[in-house]
Order: sequence, then C-alpha cells, then structure tokens
Amino acid sequence: MESHESDLREEIRDDAEVSRIQDDYRKANLDPATKKLLDFAAKLTLTPKEISRTDVEVLRATGFADEDILDAAQLIAYFNYTNRVMDSLGIDPEPGMRYKPE
Repeated sequence: MESHESDLREEIRDDAEVSRIQDDYRKANLDPATKKLLDFAAKLTLTPKEISRTDVEVLRATGFADEDILDAAQLIAYFNYTNRVMDSLGIDPEPGMRYKPE
C-alpha cells in the first residue's frame, strides 16, 4: 500500500480517509462495491486456493459484469505475480521507498 500512498492521497485528498483505507479498508468510507472488490483482491492475494465461484457471484450481485471481474482477477493476479518474482530475486521495486515496519 505504501508504494501507492501518494497517488491515493492525490486522488482522495483526505489524509484521514487514506489512513483508514491503509489501516482497514472495511472501516473506510468506501462504497459497498469497492469494498467487495477489495475483499476479492485480498482473498485472491492472501488465500488464492479459497477463491470459488461464490466469490464471483458476490461480485456479480454487487453489480460487476463478468468482464469487470475477469479484468480485476487478471490485474490482481498479475501484480501478485510480479511482486513474488521481485521478492524471490531480492529486487526492491522502488529503492528508497518507505515501508511500514512489520
């Protein structure tokens, strides 16, 4: 998240909301569809083997078209892929970028 913090701050222009999104997007003032999409992204990122047709149905019921869901799944998977490749090779994607301590 920190890698895109400045972009988010520029887009939202509300530091408190950016902090809420970073801390827990579910508690932020986001519309329900965005929260459902972020739920899907988190699940695909953290527990990909648990993704099922039910997750797709939730997005459909929220108003996402199949094409939107496919686009989201591909983008989420792509960024997960590139991050894992960089991690495995010890590449810092943005040298000098600050990260939250773990």
